[in-house]
Amino acid sequence: MKVSNNEITVEVPVKKQDAVKLNQLTGAGIYDLIALAGRVTRHYFPENKVELCSIINARSGHCSEDCAFCAQSSHHNTNVSIYPMLSPEKILRSAVKVEQSGVRRFSMVTSGRGISGRDLEKVLETIVLLRRETDLSLCASLGIINEKQASMLAEAGLSTYHHNLEAAPAYFDQICSTHTYQERVQTILNARRAGLRVCAGGILGLGESPVHQVELAIELQKLQIDSVPLNFLNPIPGTPLQNQTAIPPLGILRAIAVFRLALPRAVLRLCGGRKEGLRRLQPLAFLTGANGLMVGDYLTTGGEVLQEDLQMLLDMDLAVL
Repeated sequence: MKVSNNEITVEVPVKKQDAVKLNQLTGAGIYDLIALAGRVTRHYFPENKVELCSIINARSGHCSEDCAFCAQSSHHNTNVSIYPMLSPEKILRSAVKVEQSGVRRFSMVTSGRGISGRDLEKVLETIVLLRRETDLSLCASLGIINEKQASMLAEAGLSTYHHNLEAAPAYFDQICSTHTYQERVQTILNARRAGLRVCAGGILGLGESPVHQVELAIELQKLQIDSVPLNFLNPIPGTPLQNQTAIPPLGILRAIAVFRLALPRAVLRLCGGRKEGLRRLQPLAFLTGANGLMVGDYLTTGGEVLQEDLQMLLDMDLAVL
C-alpha cells in the first residue's frame, strides 16, 4: 500500500530507511506525518474503535534485574511498595471491578526475572478462577518463561502473554545487564509456540535515538506482533534514569506515527507515561495511530481517572472495545 500526504510518500509497511527519515522530521513535517499515519489507521481499522485494557501489579518489588527505568528493581533505591504474590481471590476482586467498568481485557503483572514454584501455581489457579467467574480476556506479564511454562498458562486459559522488548537490540545493553535482548525474544517465541497471542512493545524516552526507536518498531514488525504497548518514560527518583530528559510531545506523536506506518495492522496501545509525556496533546495520539489504551493505575504509578479517559474518547467520537 502506497500512501501520500504533501511531501511524504511511503510504502506501508514502511521500510527501515524510510522510517528513519520520517522519525527525524521537524516542524510542519510532523503534522503531515500525523495526518498520513491517521489515514493508515482508518484504512486498517475502519470501525474507529479503541481497545481498553487494565492491569494489576500482582507481585511487587525485589526484582533481581537491573533495568535502568524500573522502580521495582532491587538494584535501585526507590521506596517502592514490596509485597508477595497476591491471592487469587484478591486478584478476582480487582478483575470484577475492571469488568464492571466496561473494560474487557485484564492482565496480571509480576515483578522479577520470571515465575516459578508456588507463585506460578497461584497464577494458574487465578487464571482458572477468572475464567470461571468473569468474561474477561486474560493476559499475563510474568517475565522470562520457557515453552513448558507458556503451555501451562495456555492450558489454564490465558489468551495473551505480554513481554516487552523494551528497546532496540543495539540499545538494550544500555538499560539492562542482567539478561539479554535475545532472552526476551525467546520468551515471545515460547509464548507463541504455546498458542498464546503475544503483546510486546517498549518504552520510548530511555535516552535512545530516533534511529533506535525505528529499530524497535522494525523488530516488532519482523516478529509480526499485532498488539504493541507504547510506554513513555516517567523518570522514577532512585533509578539511573531519574534525570533523563523527556521526549517532547510532538516527538512522541512523531514516533507513534512511525510505529503505525511500520505496524499498520497492530493495535498500538498508549500505556505508562502517556499523560506526563503527551500532556495536552494526548487526544492527538488517536488521530496519529493509537487505537488501544491502558486504563486505571500502572505498576508503581497512578493512572488517569477512567471516566476522564472515556470522556476523551467520547469527545473524539471513538467507541471502545
